[in-house]
Amino acid sequence: MANLSIRVADDLLARFDAAAGAQGGRAPTLRRLMDQAAGEGPSVSGRLPSRPLKLTVRLAEEDGDGLVREAAAMGLTPNGWAAALIRRRLHGRPTFPRGDASALLAVQGEVRRIGVNVNQIARALNTAVMEGKVLDLEVAYLADLQTELRAHMSTLREAFEGNLAYWAVEL
Repeated sequence: MANLSIRVADDLLARFDAAAGAQGGRAPTLRRLMDQAAGEGPSVSGRLPSRPLKLTVRLAEEDGDGLVREAAAMGLTPNGWAAALIRRRLHGRPTFPRGDASALLAVQGEVRRIGVNVNQIARALNTAVMEGKVLDLEVAYLADLQTELRAHMSTLREAFEGNLAYWAVEL
């Protein structure tokens, strides 16, 4: 959505405001006039897209300092930190600092790689007829991959649990 800014004489604005007041105000009246001038009738959507809710909170200096400190420690802006706290409370979703988010993506990639390997091994074991040491080696390799996969899953679980605990609201 574009934003338009114009400069007009004070008396013209006062007269326009008086006329626009009966038609819903400045912005709706200007949009209607622009639609008429463009000669295509009302805009396609007919309505402006909804904007995210803006919340203004006034904090005591001590609380504001604490907010800034906590947000900086998480690598977030104060607004981002407050939004993360609200998301946690409303939806149970975690918010990670930028560095932790990158690390979690790397872990996710490792888990995906291991899963692909496990599938390949399982497929090979199902289709091949093996005996003795070859089969034992493949089974041992698969057990090692399972152990590695469990370790990565445990790390992910700990990261999510720790993050959710951080955002938990204790009353």
